Amino acid sequence: MSAVAVFAASFAGLYAAHHAADYLFQGDRMSERKSGWTEGFTDPQPGRHHHGWGANQLHAVTHTLTELAVLALMAVVLDMPLPAVGVAVAVAWIHVTHSLIDRRWPVRLWMKHTGSADFIDRGGMPLVDQAMHIAVGLFPAALAIGGWA
Repeated sequence: MSAVAVFAASFAGLYAAHHAADYLFQGDRMSERKSGWTEGFTDPQPGRHHHGWGANQLHAVTHTLTELAVLALMAVVLDMPLPAVGVAVAVAWIHVTHSLIDRRWPVRLWMKHTGSADFIDRGGMPLVDQAMHIAVGLFPAALAIGGWA
């Protein structure tokens, strides 16, 4: 397989894995807590989950495992060469960028500084969040896999 074909197949697989991890394997509780300070006056266990990093990292690990499973399946079924270094770099990159983007402050900051602050109030953050995951996370990751092929 050419590097271009490995890139394209990797991107498609990572895109599918991303959506599976974000929508099939993530519950409401994880989604609510992964972004940060979630403790409120009614929290029955104050101080236990207030910072959200546990939920955030559990979600990022869910992405990592889902991506690895999809890429491994593609390697077997499609007889696709997967360079170990490229996959390691890609999965680590997605883990870090996904974790950071899901803290939500980078999305809000981007929107406020690019003239999209009104879109925040109209529910646009999830759309910009997904665009950031694709542009900043998945695309460079697929390039890493294809570049090492």
